[in-house]
Amino acid sequence: MSLKEKLRLPRQRKGLVLSVLALAILSLGGSYFFNNSDETARASSAQPPGNGRGGERSGGRPQSVKASEIRVEDFDVTVSALGTVTASNTTTVKPRVDGQLLRIHFKEGQSVRTGDLLAEIDPRPFQIQLDQATGQLARDEALLAAARVDLARYHGLLAKDSIAKQQVDTQEATVRQYQGIVETDKAQRENARLQLSFTRVTAPAAGRLGLRQVDVGNILRASDTAGIVVITRTQPIHAIFSIPAESIANVANRVNQGETLAVEAWDRDGRTRLSTGKLLSLDNQIDVATGTVKLKAEFANQDDALFPNQFVNIRLKVETRKNALLVSSAAVQKSPNGNFVYLIDPQSQTVKPRQVRLGPSNGEFHAVEAGLAAGDKVVSDGTDRLRPDTRVDVLSIDGKAVSERTDTGPQRRENNARPGVDRSNPAGAAPRIDGGEKRRPQQG
Repeated sequence: MSLKEKLRLPRQRKGLVLSVLALAILSLGGSYFFNNSDETARASSAQPPGNGRGGERSGGRPQSVKASEIRVEDFDVTVSALGTVTASNTTTVKPRVDGQLLRIHFKEGQSVRTGDLLAEIDPRPFQIQLDQATGQLARDEALLAAARVDLARYHGLLAKDSIAKQQVDTQEATVRQYQGIVETDKAQRENARLQLSFTRVTAPAAGRLGLRQVDVGNILRASDTAGIVVITRTQPIHAIFSIPAESIANVANRVNQGETLAVEAWDRDGRTRLSTGKLLSLDNQIDVATGTVKLKAEFANQDDALFPNQFVNIRLKVETRKNALLVSSAAVQKSPNGNFVYLIDPQSQTVKPRQVRLGPSNGEFHAVEAGLAAGDKVVSDGTDRLRPDTRVDVLSIDGKAVSERTDTGPQRRENNARPGVDRSNPAGAAPRIDGGEKRRPQQG
């Protein structure tokens, strides 16, 4: 072995030793890093779910909720629908003769009775026609009188056998002819008088007047479609609405039994009741396009709260259930297995899902047929953060506060006693492990 080879051998061994030491250091650093990561993961899994997601099991921080109590009351079963208000009678006042409009005798929006004078059309042309018919009648009545005198004279002469019987018969026919002419003249005179009366436009029905459609000085024609003004009868007033076909059987049975079903009209927001009336009639067929049946309700409308063509929310009261169990609609949840509520256990202050069978609803409450009892308390607000056995802190029941919350309560003391909780951090922050901050792995 040469001298160079003898010197190279210690260098190779030294490099091998250094490589082994480097691998050992890297192995120790990786082991420390993974161990520290597992410790951090365990600490993170020990902390409660933050931000109110999913709630907590018993023993954790309770979720703040609002509750509702199951009550026992008389419950009105109603059917809700969207309706349109219609006048009980609508009349368009049109002229029946042609002529110039001379005067208007009404104010827009006023109430009128049948026969009240509304407008006047120039009567002079029709007065002339009446005078002509009167003159023609007088002339023909004079001819009839003369013919009757001649007929009486002819009968005297015939009795003395002074004239022929044919002349008497001819005179009798002349009298009957004049009688027919006189009757025609009388009819023409009455027609002229009637046309003259049409120049005074009167209200054909009682009700409220709308806006004037024509001004003084215009020529009116009987063929005009707009007319002079529209009269609507709003006391009483009607509402047309539709209900689903499956609800019509119960309604029809009660109507056929002679019951009077109450109907309420509410504004479009459903917050203000405008009027209360009664069901008047039902349509005789189902609309196959919509699967609904039309109904008509009548309202006294003494305060003029309803106007024709107004959209309203209709609530038809079908029946009243005595001493029914009622649950707030906000508390009812849906699942693939049906409807359920979160029932609050008064002892442990935890919630448990409870399946319920519901009856009819009026929008705000549901009638409970099975699953709950009077006095039970269910969660009505905050259900999205709940799971089975979640501890809850009830803030209010049916809008009434339960008690004033303080920071010195038992729950606060329990949180203060929990180890590893940094009380300077906000609720839901990650807890500190071993009372200190997480340490970074040392660099190798």
